[in-house]
Amino acid sequence: MNAGKLEEFLNKKVDEFNQPFFIDTDPISIPHLFSKKQDIEIAGFFAAIFSWGNRTTIIQKTKELMQRMDMAPYEFCKNYNGKQVKKIKGFKHRTFTEDDLFYFVEFFQHHYKTSNTLETAFINNAKEAPRTEGGFVGAALIGFKNYFFSLEHLKRTEKHISSPLQKSTCKRLNMFLRWMVRNDKTGVDIGIWSKKISPSQLICPIDVHVARVARRFGLLKRKQTDWLAAVELTENLKKMDAKDPVKYDFALFGLGVLEKF
Repeated sequence: MNAGKLEEFLNKKVDEFNQPFFIDTDPISIPHLFSKKQDIEIAGFFAAIFSWGNRTTIIQKTKELMQRMDMAPYEFCKNYNGKQVKKIKGFKHRTFTEDDLFYFVEFFQHHYKTSNTLETAFINNAKEAPRTEGGFVGAALIGFKNYFFSLEHLKRTEKHISSPLQKSTCKRLNMFLRWMVRNDKTGVDIGIWSKKISPSQLICPIDVHVARVARRFGLLKRKQTDWLAAVELTENLKKMDAKDPVKYDFALFGLGVLEKF
């Protein structure tokens, strides 16, 4: 398939999957349950971090957590104390345990004391981060992890937040950024953040399914599915749409997971 035909085909697939029906069966349905900005951020963050494995289970477990937080995650985290601990004690999703959850809630409580948005956790810490491939977002992810674990914590909890320095694809954090940054009026991505991170700076979320499809189309040559693969894929997607390359995540994910392409 030549470049022109490929772009036409993928744009068609974006239009096909980037539709409201997509929401109900995807983890993005969780932040869509809320209207307050901070609730959307916290719910979206947990939904993204839990996003490995079966999507139905991911949605069920994230809903369970939101219900334990009385469907008000911002108020829960802001007022976190001994009483709240009892409500979330015993929660588990795969390798994410109650100890990890306790720390995540403590971080949110700490962060929202000085900021009214989680966006600043990425933006404000990018300047001090080591430079890496992936431009501003690459640095933002490194800075975010450093900041996220700046409080006293168990070493094991660090495995739940990835970083380009670990050569991780950072798929879940890139997906979370896509949700918070993009807003193309179709109703799927939420786009509640300011313009300080633009869609053109985002890195495409990539997993084994997206990587498989990307390689079939010649959009990815790298054999390892790692951070450099995510950057390479995004650079090739920019050739089709430099302003919004990660919109093609809908096409690649839809083909790889939903259509088993």
